[in-house]
Amino acid sequence: MQVYLPEELYKVVKEQHLPASELLQDAVRAELHRQELLAETDRYVEELLDEVGEPSPQAAARANRLAAEIGGRSRRRKAV
Repeated sequence: MQVYLPEELYKVVKEQHLPASELLQDAVRAELHRQELLAETDRYVEELLDEVGEPSPQAAARANRLAAEIGGRSRRRKAV
């Protein structure tokens, strides 16, 4: 298998003597794990929907407001 790295990444890997093969393996493992977690989340949400049904428009709006508020807090913390 051959892997392409943009020039700027290639330079950093070489300059810092990073183990490119290990980094790639770690990145692929992390991505596969992330996808597994997303699939499990989808299955869980489907089970919840089967169990309790779709949220009301009011509940969905409240959840969206809370998510936006939490997301705003997270961005402010990172900026500090």
